[in-house]
Amino acid sequence: MELMEDCCDFIQWLGADMSMQILMCLDNPTDLVRASAVSSSWRRFVIINRLSKQLCVRMFPEVSSIAHVIEVHDRIEPLQIRYETSMEWSCLERENRVYAFLARGFTSFMRKDCILEAIVASSTDNYPQESIRNTLEPGDRVDQRASYWSSSGAVDPRVPETLVYKLTANLCVITEIHIHPFQAYFQFGFPIYSAKAVRFRLGHLKPNHEFENDTKDKPSPALRFINENVVWTYTSPSFPMAQESRLQKFKLPEPALCIGGYLQIELLGRVQKQEMDEKYYICVCHVQVVGRPLSPAFDVDIMDPTGKCTLKYYPDAENCCSPVKSEGEASSSPSRFRSFTASIRGWEQMILNTLLGGGVVVGNDDDSDDDIVGIPV
Repeated sequence: MELMEDCCDFIQWLGADMSMQILMCLDNPTDLVRASAVSSSWRRFVIINRLSKQLCVRMFPEVSSIAHVIEVHDRIEPLQIRYETSMEWSCLERENRVYAFLARGFTSFMRKDCILEAIVASSTDNYPQESIRNTLEPGDRVDQRASYWSSSGAVDPRVPETLVYKLTANLCVITEIHIHPFQAYFQFGFPIYSAKAVRFRLGHLKPNHEFENDTKDKPSPALRFINENVVWTYTSPSFPMAQESRLQKFKLPEPALCIGGYLQIELLGRVQKQEMDEKYYICVCHVQVVGRPLSPAFDVDIMDPTGKCTLKYYPDAENCCSPVKSEGEASSSPSRFRSFTASIRGWEQMILNTLLGGGVVVGNDDDSDDDIVGIPV
């Protein structure tokens, strides 16, 4: 199908403002790529008006903190970052391409546990036997011993606690956090040491700060480092926690984009007093963070304490969109893996064809975008 730009192009008929309002209604990255594939004038309109970036910002306002976009084609060679001061055409094309892939990553259906490691707790009753690291274990027993984190005791039940974790990537879309309060099966009455409520924060390290590995085994220096050098950019509402020994699921009101890769769990208030010392404790045996890491295809460098950052895109990253099993889902078969990878590659080729002006590209309307076919203009 051929577009007669002089008489059928509504962008020219309606003008830039009205056309922007219409195209801004597209909330699927695939639809935006298809629109830019209609003709060279539509493609130019999408790129010049940075519609791919605007789509990402509408999905996650945190994207507005991205100040620069670069592509890295070789992870081995030292990275030379060039910041263009003028938005020349090649720079605009690159920005559009990167944000198109980022938007696609946002809409991926992958779900996995996004915790990489446990960093530090605000207090620990019996370190390291009751360390925060125990919360990475799925059960409450390991090798016939109890596995859980315990706070120190407090006379005042209002005293809060915090748990800090590093996520698997510096860019993660987080949808849920799961917490399993610990039930002391070795104490009389089997008390459950839950919190009254929980709240979650996401954030990043200040620029030019790096968490040293040897600090992680020293709770006091680690906690001081976190308090002084992590900037929390997202705070969830508080959720009530039930005093029940089960994996309790706290779904965020909207998926949240974590730029920087740090999560803090705030445990607000105590409900269970220990009989032997008459003090209140909070104990947790397991924590999960459900979401979509955007690594290794994407990474960020924080530029200043306000959170301005550089978005780095690695187009050659292998398996950046490999399927990850959802909770309770069996492992993916090799044939499913190949099918999924092929659909992603097809979508990437769809973007590249569009940006290179190779023709109109049409695909299925579903999320998989299988069987993409190029039709010459």
